[in-house]
Amino acid sequence: MYRRERIREVGVPETKRETAVARLHHNAWVTRDQEATRRFYEDLIGLPLVATWSETDELFGAERVYCHTFFGLADGSALAFFQFANPKDQEQFGPTMPESPFSHIALKVDADTQDDVAKRLADAGYQEPATFVLDHGYCRSLYVRDPNGLLLELTADHPDAPTINATRAASAHEDLAKWLNGDHTSNNTYR
Repeated sequence: MYRRERIREVGVPETKRETAVARLHHNAWVTRDQEATRRFYEDLIGLPLVATWSETDELFGAERVYCHTFFGLADGSALAFFQFANPKDQEQFGPTMPESPFSHIALKVDADTQDDVAKRLADAGYQEPATFVLDHGYCRSLYVRDPNGLLLELTADHPDAPTINATRAASAHEDLAKWLNGDHTSNNTYR
């Protein structure tokens, strides 16, 4: 249950809030091919394989046998992937990823890392539309689809990101209220 009293004002800017949630632990998907997923995330993106769990559990009314891998991020969080031994379980739990570019995961990188990953992707044969770059003004994003169809975004912040973030945070609630009330005027003055 959400407890409002657990959130309190701290520091500058005044709109920043403290939460009891420390960080993302992991974000999980189903993969059809653990090795293709490992090659993509470890060899091309640069996230080390930090754990592989081979499991058998009674889940959702049946015994499920699966492999659960974790690819580590610098803050200790991870991207995780399940693959099932039984093709029926794989089909049930591994639906096709949506083709929408709005369903994706974004990971923060610096500009040099983004360039290094872009080069590794190009060397591995990735090209548009499988990978592309968008400059959002407040950040520059490299997008690529993983072997599972998941859209991954590697985001390098604008050098003035702290100022930009403070500006957006100061009016975040008001901006949302305006948008919800029909004022769809762009507030992205950084492009």
